[in-house]
Amino acid sequence: MGLGVLAHLVPMVMALAVPATLVSGWVGDASESLAASEPQSARVATASVAEEGYCTAELKQIVRRVAGACGLLGAEGRGCRPADASKVVSLSGDDFNKLFLPLEERVRIIQYDMAKAELDDAGRQAVEAAWADRGGASFFFVVARASPEGSVEKNRELSEARAKAVLAHLTERFNDPDIERQVGLLWLGEEFAQLEGGFCDWKRSRAGEACDDKDINRSAFIAWIDCAI
Repeated sequence: MGLGVLAHLVPMVMALAVPATLVSGWVGDASESLAASEPQSARVATASVAEEGYCTAELKQIVRRVAGACGLLGAEGRGCRPADASKVVSLSGDDFNKLFLPLEERVRIIQYDMAKAELDDAGRQAVEAAWADRGGASFFFVVARASPEGSVEKNRELSEARAKAVLAHLTERFNDPDIERQVGLLWLGEEFAQLEGGFCDWKRSRAGEACDDKDINRSAFIAWIDCAI
């Protein structure tokens, strides 16, 4: 993630309806993987920050790594590509997704047509609703994906365009100069952290339509993240 100087950055992500004990086990597995790759001093400092809710020490480490590696939008615009993502977070795609399971109520999933990156009316409304749900958060994460049809390179480009479409709509709709300091873009193509069909049960812009594994990955995951990092 910190390797690219292409577009914009940073995460958001999500959860299936799973028994609490199973979710705890998943997060525990992801935590062990992350802790093993984190310098000891960083692990201690992060764990010492007392917060409730979804801002676990592991999630804050991910947010910090992505924010530091890709940078929030600046004058030149920066972002992270699929090849960068796994290196920066030092987790498998499954573990990366599992860390964000507690964010289900914060996340909105913006869906796109196959091979398209344009927002439809429902997508624009969902983006605006997510933006309005700020609370005290500082970072708005856009994590875009593509389903596996087509070439790997094409899907990289497609997920990048989907992430940028969210930012473009926010910029046009709200005309706020602070947006570039608050929004981070991360595009994963088809290569990293694909979503399972269970994420179709989350808040998504096409809630009334059929949804499967391919549909849910033609998407951008968006949410405010109010973890102190």
